[in-house]
Amino acid sequence: MTTALFTHAACLRHDTGPGHAERIARLEAISAALDEPRFAALDRREARRASREELTRVHPEHYVDAVLSAEPDRGYSNLDPDTVMSPGSGEAALRAAGAVCAAVDAVVSGEVSNAFCAVRPPGHHAERARAMGFCLFNNVAIGAMHARAVHGLKRVAVVDFDVHHGNGTEVVAVEDPDFFFASSHQAPLYPGTGLADRGPHVLNVTLDPGAGSAIFRSAYENRIFPALSAFRPDIILISAGFDAHELDPLAGLCLTDQDYAWVTREICALARNLCHGRVVSALEGGYHLEALARSAAAHVTALMEA
Repeated sequence: MTTALFTHAACLRHDTGPGHAERIARLEAISAALDEPRFAALDRREARRASREELTRVHPEHYVDAVLSAEPDRGYSNLDPDTVMSPGSGEAALRAAGAVCAAVDAVVSGEVSNAFCAVRPPGHHAERARAMGFCLFNNVAIGAMHARAVHGLKRVAVVDFDVHHGNGTEVVAVEDPDFFFASSHQAPLYPGTGLADRGPHVLNVTLDPGAGSAIFRSAYENRIFPALSAFRPDIILISAGFDAHELDPLAGLCLTDQDYAWVTREICALARNLCHGRVVSALEGGYHLEALARSAAAHVTALMEA
């Protein structure tokens, strides 16, 4: 069994404009890292488009239409001050959400052991009817609902280690007792949410600026992993943001590449015991190109070794 890598060239055509942190070079850096010989065994697959049915399990139809119709013929348009669209952004967003659904299909069917979706735009800030924080559609939430609707997996879980709180995913999870969501994130920091748990199935672990490996690992060992084990999911999805790295310019946590390897190994070990090893990961943040590439490589290495 192998690890699948889902991506698509359309994700490189989502142009956010000069000086924007969520830029094309992010995915180029990850792609270059994963082209190294040690990743030759990856099962490389082209992301398909998400269908309207898949998108509307999370987002209302009027929102899907509004996002796709906001794509300009040339130049840029803004869905919020940080969330930019250019010609090709709609296709990129469809491929990003479709990648996670296709990865769920491959993992649940047993074609591959687990999967990483190297896609952009990211998704975890997108609420049901609101684009924000660089995010258009909530890729992991769409994938989680796809696992339930198509494969009959009742209990779905998302673990989010991006440095920013995944407010959009929380909005979906808090309404649904069979949707577990756990986020570790710096506070105070954008978007200003995730300051307390929202029940036993929605955990928010805040990390002070300057927190590093020991505090991060303790949060998972003592809070997130016990709650995830008690929930007993049928599949685990990961919002894999690498912006808690000590080099990242948008935040102030002090993680290293090896912290991402560690948390990935631990999630995969839990998945083996809880849900037949079913793990699907999707790229979220990470804005220092070298740190992003190294961290994503460490993450994928851990997936391959699971």
